Parts: sequence; C-alpha cells; structure tokens
Amino acid sequence: MSKIGDLLFVRKHHVCPRWLCFTFDNWVRKRLQNPDQIIKDYIRQGDTVLDVGPGIGFFTIPMARLVGDNGQVVAVDIQEEMLAAISRRAIHAGVANRVRLQLASPDSLNVTDRADFVLAFWMAHEVPDQAGFFAQLYAVLKDDGKFLLAEPKLHVSKAQFDAELDYAQKAGFKLLTRPAVPMSLAVVLVKQ
Repeated sequence: MSKIGDLLFVRKHHVCPRWLCFTFDNWVRKRLQNPDQIIKDYIRQGDTVLDVGPGIGFFTIPMARLVGDNGQVVAVDIQEEMLAAISRRAIHAGVANRVRLQLASPDSLNVTDRADFVLAFWMAHEVPDQAGFFAQLYAVLKDDGKFLLAEPKLHVSKAQFDAELDYAQKAGFKLLTRPAVPMSLAVVLVKQ
C-alpha cells in the first residue's frame, strides 16, 4: 500500500513535475482553497511578495492583483517551464507588469529583493537543504514581514511539518499563528 501511495503522491521525487500541476491547479482546488481568502490578510498594495515554488501560479496571479500597480510578486522556481507558464498566465490576467520571474538553483533562491511577505505553499518538503532554505527566506524578508508556510496533509506528515517549523525557528522566525488552510498543515511566521 505504501508503494501505491508513493506513486500517487510522487513521494520519491523531490520536485513536483510540471505535468502534475493540472491535478492541483484547477477550479476544484479554487473552490476548496480560495487563494484570495488564504492570502488577503498578509498582502497590501505596494508590497513586494515572494512566491517560492509557485508551480504554474495558483497564488502568483491573485497576489499580483493584491499588490496593485506599485507592488511586485517575485515568482521563484527551479523549473523554467513553471516560470514560462506563470508568464503566460500573468499576461492573460493583465498583471504581467507586477510579476517578476526568478530562476533559482537547487541550493539558492537567487533573490536579492527584500520582501514584505513570503509564501511557500506545498513545496518546502521538496527542498533537500531545509536549514539553508529557511535561512535564505529569513534573509530576504523585511523586519516584521510575514511568512506563510503550508504543506499538503496527504503528502507531508505532522512530524515532517514540525521538523520544517523547527528549521524555520532556528533560522530566526517566530511563530505567529496556525491558520486553518484546507487540506494543509500551515503556520504564519514573522521576522522580528
């Protein structure tokens, strides 16, 4: 049974492949996890927002609407095809001028921007160097900036999520709250 679960939930692969995005970036998910409802309390017009491991932009496009004309969303991914899909979607949504695409490497976000808010949604478990990952996020976040970390309940165990939270706290983050995010284990952290 665990082999079937590993296959269905792509547990043996560190990076979610592009072909799998249709399974979790669709109208059904938007009904279950409305991106606007999940992120609206953390983003203001004019903010610089970092969307780490954005897939094909499930949160990127709604965040680009929230930051307004004077804000920016930096979508950071290690897969060029994910960034290309975000570019197409941003153009189609009329927010391309608010979205900047940043190709990361497996060990570096390659980001110099200072962010008001960071989102890592359903992706941190894919990062092999957890300590380095959370340290980089802490470095790019502005003081008092918030970081929403969410992982899929069907894919990441509570123990694994707690280990991620421990790495984040060792990087300097403080736990602010545990929001109710459907189908997810989630925390909002703050840089102080």
